[in-house]
Amino acid sequence: MADMATHVITGAGSGIGAAVARRLQARGDELVLHARDAGRAKELAARFPGARTLVGDLADPDKLSWAFSHQSLPDRVDSLLHIAGVVDLGEVGELTPKSWRHQLNVNLIAPAELTRHFLPQLRAARGHVIFVNSGSGLNAHAGWSAYAASKHGLKALADSLRQEEHAAGVRVTSVYPGRTASPMQAKVHQQEGKEYDAAKWIDPESVATTILMALDLPRDAEVNDLTVRPGH
Repeated sequence: MADMATHVITGAGSGIGAAVARRLQARGDELVLHARDAGRAKELAARFPGARTLVGDLADPDKLSWAFSHQSLPDRVDSLLHIAGVVDLGEVGELTPKSWRHQLNVNLIAPAELTRHFLPQLRAARGHVIFVNSGSGLNAHAGWSAYAASKHGLKALADSLRQEEHAAGVRVTSVYPGRTASPMQAKVHQQEGKEYDAAKWIDPESVATTILMALDLPRDAEVNDLTVRPGH
């Protein structure tokens, strides 16, 4: 990546997103951190001094364009990192349309809309789009249908975008982490009725390391798909 690269990041408030944001800021890069509302934006600005914030609700992707039109967007985007996500477990016979829509909106439609918005800047910078997907984006299991569907869709989005933007020099990477120690994982365990032990799962810093590896790869190569699994 170039010196003082600019990165737009969703999900920087916790887990993998926070780890990536810390690492990029520590090396002197510019951060533009997405927040769902003004209150969250204040928290992120305090946590990452010097970072810019961008407010818009991923759960309502139809309004993202309007929200961004009232804010200052970066002129250059070297990477767009889609790390935010939501999960709501339930069997097909139990999940409501509201639950399906919420997960599809946040996990799939909003990333597509954000990507559409920043493609001109990404093309100009010959930048990189990274989708933090999930093992559920490759295999679906009982109780995970809506989440897995959103993540399978995210894989399709990434694969299509890669082919569409290759000639423009935009790189596209999908990262498929296994269970990672994070607030989301704690929520999953609660929904599963299981005791949560963070030590059993991947440290977010380890996933951040793989993301930075893909970002920093020389221009003669591109990581398309990267699967990360717990090592113990």
